[in-house]
Amino acid sequence: MTTEAEDPTLTIDELAARSGVTVRTVRFYGTRGLLPPPAIGPRRVGRYGREHLARLALIEELRLQGMTLAAIERYISRLPADLTAQDLAVHRAVVSSWAPEAVETVGRAELDRRAGRRLTEEDVRRLTAMDVLVPAEPDGAYRVDSGLLRLAVQLLDLPFSQEVILAARTTLLDHSRAAARELSALLRDAVPEHTPSDVRTLSAHMQPLVIQALLTTFQRSLRQEVREWLGNDEERGAGD
Repeated sequence: MTTEAEDPTLTIDELAARSGVTVRTVRFYGTRGLLPPPAIGPRRVGRYGREHLARLALIEELRLQGMTLAAIERYISRLPADLTAQDLAVHRAVVSSWAPEAVETVGRAELDRRAGRRLTEEDVRRLTAMDVLVPAEPDGAYRVDSGLLRLAVQLLDLPFSQEVILAARTTLLDHSRAAARELSALLRDAVPEHTPSDVRTLSAHMQPLVIQALLTTFQRSLRQEVREWLGNDEERGAGD
């Protein structure tokens, strides 16, 4: 995998395998302007990086939401050209938040395909601990939350122990549930007289705004925390 500062290192075959799509699909998206051109390396071989992976993930999420190719092209064309892989991941999070829970039973080969790579037994064990996978009948099959699988697979590559990842998951769940309860209370107080239809209509209008607000404020808060973290480290280093 590349970092933001590294040159693209994936061939088109590797990009397709990591993304869970075919090489033909990657080339097709490129001809439609949905993917930026690859960097050309030695021997005129195209090389792809994190932005390409993130764009493919966003395109596939839009496709799973039922958008036509024309609608996907309009959506992608409106995005700023200089979005980073992290920015694209935020867009994908907003899109995927509207997806219904999609728990399916799949075999091991299909699980690997959806994960975008061959999962080791340790990977499967850790994904099971995250509640993304549940062993199912027949033997060798798994019930998988498709909406969380790709995210969880990316977490496997982070330099954190499983205990840290599970603790972070608990923290996010606790705070998101608390935020949902407080927002619901505010809405109930703001609209004391309501019918079930009123609640559904209000929720439909509010949900995209709330999701975007949560993502934006979390991004900014996390960036501020990282700046302070690095700043404190630099201050300690200067004092040594």
